[in-house]
Amino acid sequence: MERARISARQLFMLAILFEHGSAMVIPLGVDAKQDVWLAILCGMVFGGGLLFVYYRLFTYYPNLPFTSYSQRIVGSFFGKVLALIYVLYFLYISARVLRDFGELLLTFAYPETPLFILNAVMMLTVMYAVYKGIEVIARASQLFFFSLYWILMLGFVLIIIAGEIDVRRLQPILEEGWSHIFHVVFTQTLYVPFGELVVFTMIFPYLQREEKVWKAGFLALLLSGINLAMIMGMNVAVLGADIVSRSTFPLLNTIQEIRVANFLERLDVLFMIALIVGGFFKVGVFFYAGVIGVADLFALKEYQRLVYPLGISVLFLSLAIASNFAEHIKEGLRIVTIYMHVPLQMIIPIFLLLIAMVKHQKKERKGR
Repeated sequence: MERARISARQLFMLAILFEHGSAMVIPLGVDAKQDVWLAILCGMVFGGGLLFVYYRLFTYYPNLPFTSYSQRIVGSFFGKVLALIYVLYFLYISARVLRDFGELLLTFAYPETPLFILNAVMMLTVMYAVYKGIEVIARASQLFFFSLYWILMLGFVLIIIAGEIDVRRLQPILEEGWSHIFHVVFTQTLYVPFGELVVFTMIFPYLQREEKVWKAGFLALLLSGINLAMIMGMNVAVLGADIVSRSTFPLLNTIQEIRVANFLERLDVLFMIALIVGGFFKVGVFFYAGVIGVADLFALKEYQRLVYPLGISVLFLSLAIASNFAEHIKEGLRIVTIYMHVPLQMIIPIFLLLIAMVKHQKKERKGR
């Protein structure tokens, strides 16, 4: 780990930008139809439970990242195997998010530009930030946090002024009952974006005051959940549940509906900038965790040596994971959730926490 420190405020802002990231872009939880906002809020509640698991693990090992304390919990061999799995997971998800934003730019702004070029430009920016370290990334989050919120609030106000919102499109509520909502929660909205906070187990040790981790993380989760529920609810209220479920990028389709006095229109370019900012931080956090994890796992003193080779690997992986965007989304819903998100965000951390609790209870008894 590098010698760096970030404040609770920086962690809070970084976590919010991370949570919004690709969640604003993709059709999040659209299987819940007009109840998508409710599925996101429920995912936030259960995501708070996962965040508490990550926080409790951190309290037992406050100076160590996940890749280190996993070895102390289950032993050197199995711990290193787990650490390697998580490192590959972080790098893989960074490649998936990079593909999301490359496809976004390809669809709305640069249809004639090769996907490789778009992904390469963003990845080079991420690699530079990661090379500079977590303090630079955290400070950048402070700079972009308020501008992102200003753009989102502007969009919300303009949509209201344009008269595009029809709340009747959000009805009937719970048309298919709570069982359908929870099905969407435990197959989609719990893991993306809330369960992805597992990556911050690699960043928590950098906090200046460790007692602030829970407060900063919980407030970020709460605010992100409310914002995403409002965004997806607005998408449905403007476009309708059927169109949102078929849309590749529903938020941008919603923004394209803004027309005020035949003067303010075509604002999707402005909002695309905000989305790219969120994507930069999401790719950056996952990539940073992967790089730091490799350096920690193999006891390398300078993680910077890994940035460019791993960055190039992530770039090419983002192109190779799927032949087209439809296949990319399908793979994420059916394969990544079941075989990656569920075990790595939920099952394994809970299992490690139980073992850590037992070990610390035994130490306390011996101390007495």
